[in-house]
Amino acid sequence: MMSKRWDIFCCVVDNYGDIGVTWRLARQLAAEHDQAVRLWVDEPAAFLRLCPTADASLSSQRIDGVEVCHWSQDFPQVEVADVVIEAFACNLPASYIEAMAVGERKPLWLNLEYLSAEAWVAGCHVLPSPQAGGLQKFFFFPGFTEGTGGLLRERDLLTRRRAFQAVPNARRDFLAQIGVTPADDARLISLFAYENAALADWLDALAVDTRPTLLLVPHGRIEGDLCRWLGVADTEPGSRWQRGNLQVQLLPFLSQHDYDRLLWSCDFNAVRGEDSFVRAQWAGRPLLWHIYQQEEGAHWDKLDAFLDLYCAGLSPQAADAQKSLWHAWNGQGDMGAAWVQAQAHIEEHSRYAGDWCDEQVLRPDLASALVRFSGKWLSCAT
Repeated sequence: MMSKRWDIFCCVVDNYGDIGVTWRLARQLAAEHDQAVRLWVDEPAAFLRLCPTADASLSSQRIDGVEVCHWSQDFPQVEVADVVIEAFACNLPASYIEAMAVGERKPLWLNLEYLSAEAWVAGCHVLPSPQAGGLQKFFFFPGFTEGTGGLLRERDLLTRRRAFQAVPNARRDFLAQIGVTPADDARLISLFAYENAALADWLDALAVDTRPTLLLVPHGRIEGDLCRWLGVADTEPGSRWQRGNLQVQLLPFLSQHDYDRLLWSCDFNAVRGEDSFVRAQWAGRPLLWHIYQQEEGAHWDKLDAFLDLYCAGLSPQAADAQKSLWHAWNGQGDMGAAWVQAQAHIEEHSRYAGDWCDEQVLRPDLASALVRFSGKWLSCAT
């Protein structure tokens, strides 16, 4: 397929999920599909956290084969790309839309939607929406089933993950690089979340558990709740605390590459938002999702739709334990009791996490699905 020009627009709304997804997508389009990609980001500082080699003062820079541009309020006059992605319904610059409308050849305009397992997603995937100026916008939905756009997954991701997990020294060496030296018998759990009232009950349960646990907490918004439970005023990366059989260690903010390896290293991962949610599934380890809360409780439909899909391959008892745990973590139930219940099924949950990953990897990945759809549409539009 011939190389096409792509413009991806990202408005950083909430933490690092939006820029996390679009940065992974942009790199994969450039590296694996030889596409010419510009990534427009309205908050360079947020991008800098994910890509420390970037220079937030530059209006444009090339990194990993992608032209990363500052999406400033005074948007410059630029040539319209062949494929235009507005990520997560962000509003494109008015001048850019005008340029799309007056061009001799209209670009493919895509709204890359949020990830959901809800049944209606497949019915709305790639549906067109007429726009002013003779333009059409297509809704493109990532997803877990046939008829959706799939999940972000680099071509060699599972090969790299399996190689890492097959060599004990790889885990030990990586953890040592980030200042972690776990005891041989310690269960490793990663925790990335926003403020969560259920945290204290979970930590209480871990502290009295007969099995030692090392909880690894990358820098983030959960630290306030963590400080209250620990009874400390502040935390710094590298700090460690011990209570009962639970040891807690705070980590610095990790790059995407290192966060992947942290997920691969842990026995259980608590994640937040969309990007880390998908990456935890590719880790092939049991997980716990802190979903982004929406008005009028709309997030519960999304959470339960995924649980129904994910738990279909579990025994009824293990499925109930999984659902109870995720509900409690998201504010409905007793987190301490749900954790204890889930531990009775942890071996099944661990096996199934690998099976789920193996099943999902059989589906086309999101970047490949976008390239295929754009190729067909652009050839028909010629």
